[in-house]
Amino acid sequence: MKKIIYLLLLVTAFNTSCKKSSTEGGTETPAQPSVDLPAGAKDGVAFINNGTSAIVTLYAPGKNSVSLIGEFNDWSATASVMKKTADGNTWWVQVDNLNPNTEYAYQFFIDGKLKVTDPYSEKVLDPDNDKYISATVYPNLKAYPAGKTTGIVSVMQANQPVYTWKNAGFSRPEKNNLVIYELLVRDFTTDHSYASTLTKLDYLLSLGINAIELMPVNEFEGNLSWGYNPSFYFAADKYYGTKTALQNFIDECHGKGIAVILDLVLNHSFGQSPMVQMYFDNSKPTSNSPWFNVDAKHPYNVGYDFNHESAATKKFSKDVMKFWMQQYKIDGFRFDLSKGFTQKTSTDDAGMSAYDASRIAIWKEYNGYIKSIDPNNFYVILEHFADATEEKVLADDGMMLWNNVNYNMNEATMGWLGNSNFQWGFYANHGFSKSENLVTYGESHDEERLNFKNFTYGNAAGTYSIKGNLATSLKREEMAAAFLFAIPGPKMIWQFGELGYDISIDFNGRTGEKPIKWEYFTDTGRKALFDAYAKFIRLKKNNSIFNAASSSYNLAGGIKYIKLIEGSNTVIVVGNFDVANQTANIDFGASGPWFDAVGSNINLSSNAYTATLAPGEYHIFSKSVLK
Repeated sequence: MKKIIYLLLLVTAFNTSCKKSSTEGGTETPAQPSVDLPAGAKDGVAFINNGTSAIVTLYAPGKNSVSLIGEFNDWSATASVMKKTADGNTWWVQVDNLNPNTEYAYQFFIDGKLKVTDPYSEKVLDPDNDKYISATVYPNLKAYPAGKTTGIVSVMQANQPVYTWKNAGFSRPEKNNLVIYELLVRDFTTDHSYASTLTKLDYLLSLGINAIELMPVNEFEGNLSWGYNPSFYFAADKYYGTKTALQNFIDECHGKGIAVILDLVLNHSFGQSPMVQMYFDNSKPTSNSPWFNVDAKHPYNVGYDFNHESAATKKFSKDVMKFWMQQYKIDGFRFDLSKGFTQKTSTDDAGMSAYDASRIAIWKEYNGYIKSIDPNNFYVILEHFADATEEKVLADDGMMLWNNVNYNMNEATMGWLGNSNFQWGFYANHGFSKSENLVTYGESHDEERLNFKNFTYGNAAGTYSIKGNLATSLKREEMAAAFLFAIPGPKMIWQFGELGYDISIDFNGRTGEKPIKWEYFTDTGRKALFDAYAKFIRLKKNNSIFNAASSSYNLAGGIKYIKLIEGSNTVIVVGNFDVANQTANIDFGASGPWFDAVGSNINLSSNAYTATLAPGEYHIFSKSVLK
């Protein structure tokens, strides 16, 4: 998540919004005597007495007074004055006479001037953005308490709707066999909801994927976002639906054998975050913030930079992880900008990427914590892109690393061969001991779409042209996919890449809404690409040779090949990425019959395979018939 251009444009607006919506004049309530937390209290809200009472807690070191205001006390700053613990860090109060079936809006009123939401809220109401959420997506959404307060408010309810899970026996796919489908709910269906996305599961099943990676779905600023501007970490974003709708989506995925991975953003937060607002000096966090650095430690930061060496940040981060694992039965996290979890100041990528022992220690601690909650093949995936020696240490600890081959693979699909070597997809080049730790992809949310560049900038020779020729550009995508899925290890594809989506990432602004092109599936050429993806995924999942330890390749020139060996079987994927005929000369290692999974079988009189391949022509040969 290196570039979020729209966030940079909105930082000033967010700062202004933060000041306008959360700072109020008022009378500071008197400081209360120190009182220990009562039994059963926790960060946020803990209901007791069958839901007729609630203990509400806020971690706010250094504050002079805090009151709980809300619909249960007519927003009075004096009715529910909070007590302070002996260490001065935590404030709490018990509220009685609640109706367990009622949703109550509430806020914290700090030092007589600042109103903030509860950082542990599982639901918030936004006076500016909720009005754009349809009743179809979020039925019976509670009305904002207009005229009673300002800014975003928290919601608490004792007897919330409880989802009954049906698929408790789900077994997660092995890491090596993962085929992940990265998905942005907003741009996947016109209804942009968990329910409408659920109707597409059979489509995804026919493609063969076995994991969905949801781009961030916790509450973020605004509605039309990629989600990398988070503000509330325990609340599912209402623009996509209710909490139970998300739980049902995950449950149904499990019922169909699909794991669900959540994209989690803990490098930074934004101006609507109460944790930012509580320690803020009009332009940046203050030096006494328990969670944030005053200034970002690295050049890729947007919003406000978490300090992951702070005990408060570590506790909060672990609470977030545990919540999603337990409340939503998530199967894995993809951690955004994990390289940013550093306190070493850098001004460029080289400095930021250098081996950082303190960052390694942070990630080992988080990974160990996750394992302590769920040791059963839970996926911890990092968007790291740091020095290979650091990534190897993290991989050896069981974490998985994003691996971007977009540029080189796209050069290959466009027919520009000078920088078309995508051998970085092989785990051994990273120094890893296992292929399962490297998640390789040709497209992600953050990269230009392969087929857009094919169609716009592709090479040509004679009558063969990639540029401007949809049929040719789609066949180039097909050939690249054959190679991608032949590389051992887990794979990821970006939504609609299997249909050759060819609208630029910069359409309507980089993070702006994109056209949803389900009509692609009825186009003969695009459907052929989908079918090819489905075949390659099936071959990967059904034949262990595609995760073979023994592999060799030559991906430097026009003729590229990958050779995999497992026992008596050998698979060789060969293709011509040039725009003119080229002759392949490859040692297959054995003569006799070879089966072609995408074409005609051959019979070699020697170990040598010599053939002239047309541009875009490829084959998947094997000594034994592939399943």
